[in-house]
Formats: sequence, C-alpha cells, structure tokens
Amino acid sequence: MPRPMLRSGKFRKRMKRVPGGRLAIHYSKRRPGIHICGSCGKPLHGTLRARTVKAAASSKTGKRPMRPYGGNLCSACTRLRFRNMVNYPNS
Repeated sequence: MPRPMLRSGKFRKRMKRVPGGRLAIHYSKRRPGIHICGSCGKPLHGTLRARTVKAAASSKTGKRPMRPYGGNLCSACTRLRFRNMVNYPNS
C-alpha cells in the first residue's frame, strides 16, 4: 500500500517497468493548470505552464509576454483596453 501522502488524487500514477522486469508505480505531481485571461477567460499564450521550481529557474521573458498586462490579459483584451483609454483618457 502506498504512503498516505500518495493516496490522494494530487499525484499522477504511472506504470514503469523497472530493471528487474516487474512493473512498479511511480508517482509524480500533476502539471499545473493553464493560465487564463483575467477579463474574458481565454487561455493565455506565451505563459509558462510549469511547477514553481522550474518556473523560478526560467528567464523572465520565458514566463510571460513582454507587453503591458502580459501574463494577466490576452492580446485582444489588452488591445481593447488601450483603445478605450484613447477614447476616455481621464477614466
């Protein structure tokens, strides 16, 4: 029986054939969910989908797009926001 920590659905179970010839279960953490736009909810392109350690090791430009609201809003919502700012500069 696996350890109590590994019994939850948090870990992904994979069957691996070990050098002795038998099948063993290897546990790994699941991939994090994809980032979504804060305005419309569409998936964001150009954002890193990795665990914390790998994300911290990657470069800043690899984590998110280098534009205003990069990593928070999709390009369409960003364009719409800037278009509205031009029409109403004091709001």
